[in-house]
Amino acid sequence: MKSSILDDPKRNEITRKRHFSFRINIFFFIMFALFSILIGRLAILQFVQTKDLKAAENRNGTKPISIAPIRGNIYDSKKSPLAYTIPVQSLFFRVEPGQQNEEQVIALARRLRSDVFEKYAKPNSVSPTPEEIVIAMDLGYDINQNETKAPSYNWVPRKIKSDLSKEEIAYLLEHRDEFKWLEVTEESIRTYEMDDDGATTIATQLIGYLNKYSTQTAQNMYKDSPEGKDYLLSENVGFDGIERMYQNELRGKNGEKVYPVDAVMRITGRADVRAPVKGNNLYLTINKDIQKAAERILEEHIKYLRSPSHANDEYMKVGMKASSGFAVAMEVDTGRVVTMANYPDYDANAWTGGMLSSTYKEIETYISNGTIKNAKSKYPDEKENAKHPSSIVFMGSTIKPLTVLIGLKEKFFNGYEKSYYDSGSFSFGKDGASTITNSGKAAYGSMDAAEAIEHSSNTFMSEKIGIPFWDKYGREKPAVTAKWAEYLAKFGMGVTTGSGLPGEFAGSNDFIKNAQKDSYQSAMVYASWGQNEKTTTLQLAQYTATLASRGKRMKPLFVDEIRDYKGELVQKIVPEVIEDSSSNFSNTDWNTIIHGMKSSAEGIEDLPFNVARKTGTSTQDVAGGKVENAVFIAFAPVENPKLAVAVVVPEGGFGRYGASPIAAKIFQAYDAANDGILTKMGGGKMPW
Repeated sequence: MKSSILDDPKRNEITRKRHFSFRINIFFFIMFALFSILIGRLAILQFVQTKDLKAAENRNGTKPISIAPIRGNIYDSKKSPLAYTIPVQSLFFRVEPGQQNEEQVIALARRLRSDVFEKYAKPNSVSPTPEEIVIAMDLGYDINQNETKAPSYNWVPRKIKSDLSKEEIAYLLEHRDEFKWLEVTEESIRTYEMDDDGATTIATQLIGYLNKYSTQTAQNMYKDSPEGKDYLLSENVGFDGIERMYQNELRGKNGEKVYPVDAVMRITGRADVRAPVKGNNLYLTINKDIQKAAERILEEHIKYLRSPSHANDEYMKVGMKASSGFAVAMEVDTGRVVTMANYPDYDANAWTGGMLSSTYKEIETYISNGTIKNAKSKYPDEKENAKHPSSIVFMGSTIKPLTVLIGLKEKFFNGYEKSYYDSGSFSFGKDGASTITNSGKAAYGSMDAAEAIEHSSNTFMSEKIGIPFWDKYGREKPAVTAKWAEYLAKFGMGVTTGSGLPGEFAGSNDFIKNAQKDSYQSAMVYASWGQNEKTTTLQLAQYTATLASRGKRMKPLFVDEIRDYKGELVQKIVPEVIEDSSSNFSNTDWNTIIHGMKSSAEGIEDLPFNVARKTGTSTQDVAGGKVENAVFIAFAPVENPKLAVAVVVPEGGFGRYGASPIAAKIFQAYDAANDGILTKMGGGKMPW
């Protein structure tokens, strides 16, 4: 039997060779096609896309740079500007690593100073020196080419100078080819409204100031703020006062510049810009005219107190060392603060662009808002500084209306009977070892509770309230001081006012520690007439308004409303009652204390409306001896209370002379600014 043709070895071999040759040909064909495509692509890259690819080589990425928003403005209650942001043209230096020869950079800095700044800068403006310019360029060396700190990121333009004049801008643009690496860019700076004297700004300590967010202090300040993640190291943020309290509302939202950059982050073209959103505007409760009047009155009266002509005056000479003063006026029914004045104050524009260390050293003792925290005038050195009190002083006799109110509430006496004979002194302690007296050792004879307030009887407060209170609430037990502190807190002492101002001091109930150090009896005696409780001026104003409203403690308000940059209302701030103690005391009790608030007070008797008032002399120990601080509270009109005023003049002597005249003129300024409202509201039926 013959073999099948398929089994023929020769034919099988031929078939395999043919298949192999076919596969080889297919392989070479495919390789040829691939190489043809590759060569074609290379040709396109070489001859067609070379120009585009060359450009792309230097534009291989982008770098977004956030732009700080324009800060909102701050206006007074009549819509007059107090703090505002204005656009200015500033000069920036652009870093181009590897292209900026050190000698060229230093020559550029010298020429900027000599050919531009010295010839064309605005009059009285401060221009950077060549040394300062090179440091600002942040290239890692100074003008002597010594190494400094490591330079920052290349893509961040460095600011050389703010607020260029038109002539500076024109010269730079005309010679732009010679001033390479420089660009003029618009930015904004904070400006504070100047008072008439041109040396200070209005409501300086209340409005506060801005400073760089790049400082560690600022970053700690805002570390817990959700908005803090958007803050830029180059921007300014609120450091104190309203600027800090309303930082989020004033700031706005970031914009963005997107720069094209190469592989080493060199800027290679113009930026695409998304504009920031401007911050909201604040309309304060502060009245600019009343504020200016209060600041002027403080300054003038303190200078008057220091006059050498008072050296032989028994009453006035006590206040001759006064060198600072603080005043707050607050509407009784709303809590709106219409003035918060400090003396001395300063020009807050000094913070713009960074305050000089010499300027800061000069004003550092009174940068703080003395109406809510510690502040002092300027003294030569620390030793002298220790001899003077700060703005936080004992209440003195201004506490006596509340002391009598507590006595009435506790049924220690009633408001009708002349149940006390004032001999001018009172002894207490073991075997009467301690004795207190009235001012000038005056003896007032038979008196009732209202007369005790009017005459400011220390003996009545001690014997009729301090001692019985100590006896009722446990004598030498903490319950005594705890109960006294509870009463005070209802009127705003020993607790913050709720204003929201940053850094507000809660005062100090010194009677608590003094009771433990000395005795509870002694602590309550001195607390009953105001020598054991320290308060701020704002606390005193809130306390006074609470007396005037018969127990309603209002939250102090500084802002009426917030509007966006288009003028649309964002928020209307409404009055807020923090605590209402009116029902805790009878109308008879209220009438008694208000009837007693008519002690002699310079300037107050001349006003065309009835004023309830209480003078105070706060005695305080400092290095070198005791000082007498003038303290004063008042509200008007008595028949329908509208405005409460508190004044503190450290070392001002008697409240009648050292503080009362200031309050009288603040009442006048408020009445004049509001079409005689106090005069119109007065003259009715008295509340007793």
